Amino acid sequence: MIEIGKKLNGRYHIIGNIGSGGMANVFLAHDLILDRDVAVKVLRFDFQNDQAAIRRFQREALAATELVHPNIVSVYDVGEEDGLQYLVMEYVKGMDLKRYIQTHFPIPYSTTVDIMEQILSAVSLAHDHRIIHRDLKPQNILIDENGTVKIADFGIAIALSETSITQTNTMLGSVHYLSPEQARGSMATNQSDIYAVGIILYEMLTSSVPFDGESAVTIALKHFQEEIPSVKSFDPGIPQSLENIVRHATVKDPADRYKTTSEMADDLYTALSPERLNEPVWEPSGLLGATKVLMPVTEEEPMPNALKEMDSSQPEPEPEAATEDNEKEKKKKKNKKIWIIAGIILLLACLIGGALYFAGRGNSEVDVPDVSGKTEAQARQTLEKAGLVVDKKTKTIPNDSIAEGKVVKTNPEARTSVKKGRDITLYISSGSNKVKLDDYTGQMYQDAIDELTKLGFPEKNITIKKENSSTVNKNEIIRQSPKAGEQVDPKKDTVTLIVSNGPETIVLDSYTGYTYDNAVNALISLGLKNTQIKRTDQASDTVAVGTVISQDPAPGAAFDPVNETITLYVSKGPDKVTLGDYTNISYDNAVSRLIAIGIDESRVKRVDEESSTVAAGVVISQNPGAGATFDPKKDTITLRVSKGSNSVSVPDITGYSPKAAQDSLSSVGLKINEQGLSGSGNGQVVERVSPGVGSKVNKGDTITVYYSKPTTPSSSESDNDNSN
Repeated sequence: MIEIGKKLNGRYHIIGNIGSGGMANVFLAHDLILDRDVAVKVLRFDFQNDQAAIRRFQREALAATELVHPNIVSVYDVGEEDGLQYLVMEYVKGMDLKRYIQTHFPIPYSTTVDIMEQILSAVSLAHDHRIIHRDLKPQNILIDENGTVKIADFGIAIALSETSITQTNTMLGSVHYLSPEQARGSMATNQSDIYAVGIILYEMLTSSVPFDGESAVTIALKHFQEEIPSVKSFDPGIPQSLENIVRHATVKDPADRYKTTSEMADDLYTALSPERLNEPVWEPSGLLGATKVLMPVTEEEPMPNALKEMDSSQPEPEPEAATEDNEKEKKKKKNKKIWIIAGIILLLACLIGGALYFAGRGNSEVDVPDVSGKTEAQARQTLEKAGLVVDKKTKTIPNDSIAEGKVVKTNPEARTSVKKGRDITLYISSGSNKVKLDDYTGQMYQDAIDELTKLGFPEKNITIKKENSSTVNKNEIIRQSPKAGEQVDPKKDTVTLIVSNGPETIVLDSYTGYTYDNAVNALISLGLKNTQIKRTDQASDTVAVGTVISQDPAPGAAFDPVNETITLYVSKGPDKVTLGDYTNISYDNAVSRLIAIGIDESRVKRVDEESSTVAAGVVISQNPGAGATFDPKKDTITLRVSKGSNSVSVPDITGYSPKAAQDSLSSVGLKINEQGLSGSGNGQVVERVSPGVGSKVNKGDTITVYYSKPTTPSSSESDNDNSN
């Protein structure tokens, strides 16, 4: 079992688990040599002792390394460690097609066609290398962040096919895309992959698979017993041309299916043309009257293992009597004779039908001649002689083994049985598969390696050389050979990338004792920028203001003049301040002045005291006094602040009524002692006070107030009162 943190082969550092499949577990790892993320696929533990699976895993993995295509996940390395078989592959950031369909449905038809063309292009290359995928499904098709399709799992396709249908749990995903011939137990062919691609197209158009069921066996049976539902029944707006492609790719009989992926790609290329959107419904030739040989179902007919394992036994009835046994034996013999006669009749029908079929075929069908390697003129002559029609327009494709201008292949392919008069397309070699180099200068070299790998360059054809540069960032490409725009052959030519190792380091001098400006000028002369020089001021009783006290990094250190920074510590002089005179100003103003010279308010102590001469809130005195040296971090200054005087003058209240006298004395903070006040005091007024008017007394003192005598009412007033 592989563990997170393990270094596989001393090179691939396992970072985390990406997922698992039918035969393998996939891990995210970092290639410590090429400094890039990769995907590492490890053969599952339960296959580690299966020598047949291991051989197929290794053989097909090695074959997959030859599949260099922008739409196929690149295989970088194959190996074994501690009994673990592993593949190192390109790490694709994105999602699989299954997830893409779930999150983007409905998918625009143009996007669907683009994705399908990329899939077919990749499968076509594999078929050219005689590799059949056998397990094409959306889960094995990745789409990166740029919308590029990447097909995975070419490396273990054959090994998986051997155990697929019997592994019910792991095949529930794969069996949805299983061709009828695979479901019957027959060998997979190129057209089996085409069937799977057709099912994938169906799913992209409808967001669901055509057949589903509770078990892999149920679904497999539907593939060779039931017709594919129409995509237009799901959405009548789907162009008939797209439905026709689904029908053509998923027809039950491989003879009616697309012969090659190129044929399907050509059909797909024009699918959205206006003249094709409402074309007639495509029908297989079997429905158009073509003669077919009907093969009888026999006990030797291949059958999927899972179907064979289904319980078909029936309980045998217990014998009731000897007579019943005899009757059954007679019926059994009779039935056997009937079956023998039926078999003979069926065999004769098959022989006659086969003879008629091959006789008719000899007149109407022909095998496409192999014209690869011939000139266009020679190929046309050979094909026309065989009764075929050659398209006037040819297609050009690169080829490493066939010279430029010679025929590479035909569509339909050589040795394919077609009707006479069928149109044949010639594919002409454009020579070796050369590519035009991009300009990689200024890119990170790991990104350039990834791009070159996608173009088909093996790692051995990519050379990295490093040199110092003060103008190009570390790990960026300074220059390349061959230059941008040149045509090169990825399999033969070598690309050299000159990569920056950063600037050459310098040894720092000591700038202690320099003025700050002089130190900066010296550093700039070494290639530093102002943004790389930082200043930090520090107090010093010994170093003059503006002079460098120390530096970081220290003198003698190796220093990168382009990317690193240096800090200069500069003297701001002694840390003590001189106090000013803060008396006769408000306390708040005094505190503001102290803060301005670096003294925190917490170092100021306030003491309030009475003063008859200084207004309230004004500083009376300070300690330490003005001119004293003060340490803002240790010392404390005391400010004595006036809270005003406590004495008042006795007001002149002579002639005031008792109520007015009380209010006047109370307003200045004095108490009252009333003398000579009679009754309600009506008519009485203040005659004098003690202490006298103008005397200085303290607030809260008592003033004695003497009132006039009350007036006596006249006799007439009394009489009047009595009469009332």
